[in-house]
Amino acid sequence: MIPFSVSIAVLSLAQGAVVTVPRALTGGPPARKLARLRSRRWALVPPAAVIGFVLIASLAERASADGLTYLALIAVPVLAALALGWLAWDAGPPRPTRALLTIPLFALAWADRGAVPAEAAALILTALSCAALGAMLAAVTPPRWLAAGIVAMAVADTALVASDLLQKPNNALNAAHPAAGLPQLQSAAFGSAVMGYGDLFVAGVLGALLATAMGRRPQLHGALLTALLALCFDLLFFFVDELPATVPVALTLLALMARQRGLTQTPPPTRREEARSQTRPVEGAGGRGESSRSGSAPAQPPAARARASP
Repeated sequence: MIPFSVSIAVLSLAQGAVVTVPRALTGGPPARKLARLRSRRWALVPPAAVIGFVLIASLAERASADGLTYLALIAVPVLAALALGWLAWDAGPPRPTRALLTIPLFALAWADRGAVPAEAAALILTALSCAALGAMLAAVTPPRWLAAGIVAMAVADTALVASDLLQKPNNALNAAHPAAGLPQLQSAAFGSAVMGYGDLFVAGVLGALLATAMGRRPQLHGALLTALLALCFDLLFFFVDELPATVPVALTLLALMARQRGLTQTPPPTRREEARSQTRPVEGAGGRGESSRSGSAPAQPPAARARASP
């Protein structure tokens, strides 16, 4: 069995890595379709995911856990395929053929459930699905409202962990197994540590929010800061058995917002976009194309932790 210190460190690094994955859905038919659904109400999804899980699990603990494990078994591979083919960040156009990579990942997670390679494959699938959900949620939610939703989720998660209302539903969910030895995808397990699905989901939301509102570089900075804060947060496991993994993500968001002085509606242009705008041809007086260097300046941006396996 992998030591808990190593197990939890891997999950913390995975949480930071999820922040790097989502792309900003700012153009193309999918983005236009999602834009029709744009509303501030979507900001309620992150906190409602935590609170709703506890309420539902309290009403029918075992039935809810079994239902969620089968829901994750179906939804996670589909969402992971969407992330690989369309919603993950890439310098080039979407590549639908990459979605097929979910097939060997799922097969590996199923072939030897409980082994390290199988746990790693299941963790990758779960992380990719969270990135896909984050990209779609950021496309339909105004940035400032989505930021408030992330913070609200961390506050709710902390309150539920502190009041010990989250431990029992989490234990039931982590113990739920699909039939036929199919992989557990409703949470992220590695070695002797477990991280809730919502803890990776909020990381995906943060990554998509940063990509949409600040740009790629702040997104990468956010991933690094999330991983560092998560690793530091893990030191509290010397004193407690359960921590709200959403807190490092919310702290990262607040730190970046303070540094950038807020969130913009659209990210600043990349270097490639700036270079393209500076070399755009214009019609000269004699009818010849001349190089224009009046490119637009970049927009100025204004200013829960994993749980030990039972």
